[in-house]
Amino acid sequence: MTVSQETRDRVVQQAGALSTAAVRRLEADLDWYRALAAADRSWIGLVAQAGVAAFVAWLKDTGGRGRGPDQQVTAEIFGSAPRELTWSVSLGQTLDIVRSVVDVVEAEVLLLATRGDEAALREAVLRYSREVAFSAAQVYAEAAEARGAWDARLEALVVDAVVRAEADDSMQSRATALGWGSVASVTVVAGSTPPGSTAAAVDAMRRAVARLGATALAAVQRRRLVVILGGTTEALKAVTAIADHFGQGPIVLGPTVPHLFAAGRSARAALSGLAAAPAWPGGPRPVLSDELLPERVLNGDPAASRVLVDRVYHPLEAHPSLLTTAASYLARGHCACALRPRQHGSLPARSHRRGHRIRPRSPARGAYRGDRAGRRPPGRHPAGGMARGGADPGRTHTIRPDLAVFGGFL
Repeated sequence: MTVSQETRDRVVQQAGALSTAAVRRLEADLDWYRALAAADRSWIGLVAQAGVAAFVAWLKDTGGRGRGPDQQVTAEIFGSAPRELTWSVSLGQTLDIVRSVVDVVEAEVLLLATRGDEAALREAVLRYSREVAFSAAQVYAEAAEARGAWDARLEALVVDAVVRAEADDSMQSRATALGWGSVASVTVVAGSTPPGSTAAAVDAMRRAVARLGATALAAVQRRRLVVILGGTTEALKAVTAIADHFGQGPIVLGPTVPHLFAAGRSARAALSGLAAAPAWPGGPRPVLSDELLPERVLNGDPAASRVLVDRVYHPLEAHPSLLTTAASYLARGHCACALRPRQHGSLPARSHRRGHRIRPRSPARGAYRGDRAGRRPPGRHPAGGMARGGADPGRTHTIRPDLAVFGGFL
C-alpha cells in the first residue's frame, strides 16, 4: 500500500507540530523523563525530533512502500545523542520513548490523511516504528559490548594490581568503576585455567559466582585463573560449588580480608599455596592456603615461615617444658611419619597443654623427606637436614624456628 502524494505533503507541512507534540507527550506520560537532568532531557528531545523528521523524510521519498527504512536511516536518529546517554537511559526507557512518540505520530498523522489513506498511513507508521525499535536495541547492544570490553580490561588491571599488592589510587578508581568500592569479605582464589576461550572462562566463572549470591573479579594470567570473591564469608563453600569452572589441578584459597584494598595478602598466600600444592598430592580440592603452610615453607615462602613460627614455635616457647618435650620428641625420630603412619594418612602429635597438632598428611609433609617408608636415610637428620658428623639420634639439638616445617635442628 502506498500513501498518496497529497497525504505526504500534509505530513511534511506538519512535521514541526508533530515533533512538539511528541516531546510534550514524553513530559506528560513518563515520570522518569521528568526526573532526568536538563541536559539528558534535551538530548532525548533531539532524538524524538530526529525520529519524527526521519519518518517524514522516509514517507515523502517512498510513500511508505517496502519493508521500512534502512538501517542507516534509523541509526541517524540515535546518532544525534552522545553514547553516554545509554548510561542514563536504559533500553526499556528508550522503548518507552519510541512507544510514546509512535502513539503521538499515529494519532496526529491519521488526522492528516486524505480519505482512503488511513490504513496505508497507519501501516507505514507501524513499519517505521518497528525498525526504530530494532535500531535502538542495536545501539544498546553495541554500547553494552563496548562497555563489556572496557570493563574486562579494567577487571584485568584490578586483578593484576591485587596480585602485585599495588593498592594505589588508580586501583581504587578502577575498582570503584567496577562497583567494588564497598565490597566486603574478599578472598583471592587461584587455580589453573580451563581449556577453551579465556573470555568464556571468565564469563562463566562470573555467572557461576553470581548465582551463589556473591560477586567476583576474574582474570586469566597465562596458565592460572585468579578469582577475587567478594560479599561472602563462606568462601570455601562457594569455591567448592564453582570448582568445575577451574582447570585441572589444585585450587587454593587465600585468607579472607575485610576489603579489596587488603586483598594483596590473600593473593600472596593463594599464589604461594598454588605453587607449593603439588607437594601434597593427596590434598583436598579446593584447599585453604593455611593448610599448605609446611609446603609453602619448604618452597621458600617467608610469610608462611612467620605464620608457622607465630602459631607453633612461640606458643611452645612460652612453655619451656613443652618446648623441651617437643625437641626431645623430634630429636629421637619420633615424628609422625617415623611412627609408621597410615598410608597417606595422619597420626597427629597432640600437645596436652596447648592442643597444638602436627599433621603430616603425606610423605612430603613428614620429617624425613624422600624416605616414604619412614626410615631415616643414612646421614640425614629427622627434620630433613644433615646431622653434624652423620646420624646421631642421641645428641641434643636446638630448635631454629625459621627452618623446616616445625623447626630446624642444629
